[in-house]
Amino acid sequence: MASLMMEAELRTGFGKGPNRQLRRAGKIPAILYGSGKDAVPLAVDPKSVISIIRSHGGVNTIFELGISGQKTKENVMIREFQIEPVDHAMLHADFVRVAMDKEMTLMVAIELEGIAEGVKTGGGTLDFITRSVEISCFPKDIPETIVVNVEALEIGDYIRSASLQLPDGVSLVSDDNVVVVHVLEPKVEEVEEPEEGAEGAVEGAEDAGASKDDSSEEGPAKD
Repeated sequence: MASLMMEAELRTGFGKGPNRQLRRAGKIPAILYGSGKDAVPLAVDPKSVISIIRSHGGVNTIFELGISGQKTKENVMIREFQIEPVDHAMLHADFVRVAMDKEMTLMVAIELEGIAEGVKTGGGTLDFITRSVEISCFPKDIPETIVVNVEALEIGDYIRSASLQLPDGVSLVSDDNVVVVHVLEPKVEEVEEPEEGAEGAVEGAEDAGASKDDSSEEGPAKD
């Protein structure tokens, strides 16, 4: 099943100092664990990790990990990764072994398809509430995304997780009643009413101005 590959080296240095040296050499620290086996510290190319994350399957992509000096490769997934908050450089990655003959639970992203009728003709707003759900399946059946068609949704309509069309071999773990997407009514702009007393104050000011103008037109008083 796995068509993507990543090469790794065994890592012997630990701690901040060795990790900095590793990053200066163009590698990052990583670790491989899972399936009841010992954890293995590794060094990998951060570009390879980023390439997997940016693939269509994202972190749910199963790929083959080859370790230098070992003949066999293992099917793995990215479990976690750490990004530097300022320059967004990859700092660390965790890989988990995948047993192809056992079901697993994982989060899968939801992808919306089409334009809701309530948005297109009714001026409503599409509220995308739940962007991923937890599913269970064998590794070979992991979907890249779960596609939801919203074209038939009118204003006030919604789709719950129980209505998701899941691929064969995939079952929902998340709550059935979770709202995935909802079409909201159009927003009505409210006209602000003048504050109480404000209108009278304006009229009073206008009257005062008019009186002043009238007195100026009368001319000088006669003896």
